[in-house]
Amino acid sequence: MTAPALPNSQSTADPSADLLQWEQFSKLIEDGVLLVDFNQVVQFVNPSASQLFGEELRNRALSDLFKGINFDDVFDNIENRQRPHEFIYEHKKTVRRQFRIKMMAVGAHHVGVLVMDMTLQRNLDKVRRDFVANVSHELRSPLTSLIGFIETLRETDDIDHASQAHFLAIMDEESKRMTRLIDDLISLSRVEVEEHILPAEQVHLDEVITNVVAILSGRAQKREMTISFDNQIADNASQSQIQGERDEIVEVFHNLIENAIKYGFDQSAIDISLKNDDAHHVVCEVTNKGEGIEARHIPRLTERFYRVDKARSRQQGGTGLGLAIVKHIVNRHRGQLTISSIVGESTTFTVKFPILKKTK
Repeated sequence: MTAPALPNSQSTADPSADLLQWEQFSKLIEDGVLLVDFNQVVQFVNPSASQLFGEELRNRALSDLFKGINFDDVFDNIENRQRPHEFIYEHKKTVRRQFRIKMMAVGAHHVGVLVMDMTLQRNLDKVRRDFVANVSHELRSPLTSLIGFIETLRETDDIDHASQAHFLAIMDEESKRMTRLIDDLISLSRVEVEEHILPAEQVHLDEVITNVVAILSGRAQKREMTISFDNQIADNASQSQIQGERDEIVEVFHNLIENAIKYGFDQSAIDISLKNDDAHHVVCEVTNKGEGIEARHIPRLTERFYRVDKARSRQQGGTGLGLAIVKHIVNRHRGQLTISSIVGESTTFTVKFPILKKTK
């Protein structure tokens, strides 16, 4: 990607001329544009830059935005040599973002900063690499099984009906397993690519959870399990409203509640609670009574294809991608996912989201 040229006004005694020029020019640029004085304080921000960082930038020190960069040397180099300075910066918060930064002098009083978001390109490259590596590994087993049974059916002339039906049933299950895997990979890839983009819809968590519980209650009943939903903020629906994408939030709770059913004891209870832990966040806990998870496994549960019990997970129809999808969706919504478990007793998945800010 080639950075667009930055305007460079002639030296002037009036710094407001620089500000006016940049205000007009920045409207033509989709990338972030900052104008900084030689005290390294942000004087002007275009709308794209505000959207990139999601916070007020004007009158802040440049070092507050790009931590770890020695801007004294950068500004000396720009002022003395009168040539652009360029670097790549990793923004390390809940969602890792990568920016290409280009800086150059603008007139006698300011330095222009062009901020190009490279996160999408980086995510696409990573998704492509991971997709090839993971798919080749995970599809090898069902494909090998299918090929083996197909060869057997072709080469055996006198195969009995019972054996044929048995082989076809296994082939059917393996093909469905590949379909589930591909669907989950597509879902995960989409979420990873868009993880840095905050969704713009408004979602009521209590409505989502109520609907997902209704959808999965039949599956729980087959194992004589009960699902209870304790909505502690039922009288104040706005306290469960978040900024998000409804389909993705549904996927989060569908995965968590479905896992609670899969790995809970027969005839046990699944407890779901929704509450506010402070004035700015809403928290949902999904707890099942089951075998639990050893502490050494918990940090790795959200890794793609990581399974505590591979045989049981495959038997239950799991792809090993559900919790990875949950983690990336929660990250995209600027939330937090935590997992706690007591071996032999219970496991709790907790998701925490920022409440939608009210506009005056």
